[in-house]
Amino acid sequence: MGLQVLVAYTVDLLVGDPRFVPHPVVLIGNFISWLETVVRKSIYSPRGLRVAGTLVVVIVVGSSYILTLLLLKLLSSIHPLWAYITGIWLISTSLAARGLAQVAHELRILLARGNLGMARRQVGMVVGRDSACMSSADMARAAVETVAENTVDAVVAPLFYAFIAGPPGAVAYRAVNTLDSMLGYKDDRYGDLGWASAKFDDLINFIPARLTGLLMLCAAWLTGRDIKGAVKAWLADSGKHPSPNAGIPESVVAGSLEVRLGGLNYYRGQPSFRAYMGSSSSNVLPHHIRSTVDMMFLTSFLAVLSGLSIYLLLRM
Repeated sequence: MGLQVLVAYTVDLLVGDPRFVPHPVVLIGNFISWLETVVRKSIYSPRGLRVAGTLVVVIVVGSSYILTLLLLKLLSSIHPLWAYITGIWLISTSLAARGLAQVAHELRILLARGNLGMARRQVGMVVGRDSACMSSADMARAAVETVAENTVDAVVAPLFYAFIAGPPGAVAYRAVNTLDSMLGYKDDRYGDLGWASAKFDDLINFIPARLTGLLMLCAAWLTGRDIKGAVKAWLADSGKHPSPNAGIPESVVAGSLEVRLGGLNYYRGQPSFRAYMGSSSSNVLPHHIRSTVDMMFLTSFLAVLSGLSIYLLLRM
């Protein structure tokens, strides 16, 4: 299992998610969309939508785990190598370190060149905020916050569940994350139907988010960044974030890079102020995007190293 996770992590770093290769998230997303359509045809009350939304979570996550397990057992009956290779591929699709870094790198280049029009289109594809009127500083901050937050969702958490439950665990985690990204909005349309998706995502990321914070502190120390500032920001600011988990990596990044995250964002034309992270008043600049990506990669490496170490110790 440990070697399988290591190889899958390496595959993600080297290859990422080629568009010509089928991706399980696409199938999971289509399934979620179909279930939402079915629910909305017959259920309208807030309570009914909450109950239905809870069932959607159980169905999507449960079927993702069970179908992955059955697929691997079927392939194993043909030849164990087929199951092993497929397991590597499935775990690698639950990771997105390379893809996250590529998007951030492209945005950094556009900002450095002063191409704000293309940069706004680029950032609009990766964040839910209105990007049409974003300044360069706003876009750089959005990129740093996105990379920091997704160090949990796209890297450490799937690795965590892959080490615990193998490929089925990684795919099931990705199902939880996809449910939250599709249904977990706190608005009039999804506030009830997506309630269970959002809550379950918070629950399932609780431990990985705190592990990510610790690993990020290690990364900050190893790279000579402001670890005291990172610890201070975690303790003082992480709880101000609307998410019980996302505030941890964001505050650690803010403190270690000595920048200020948070501030005014717009969603569908409506202003939303997010509490500041970090004691510095310095705005985020394009080069901070690279620094955050570097922290994400080092954190992911430390996560794999820690997981392998624990795995080997348990096998001794």
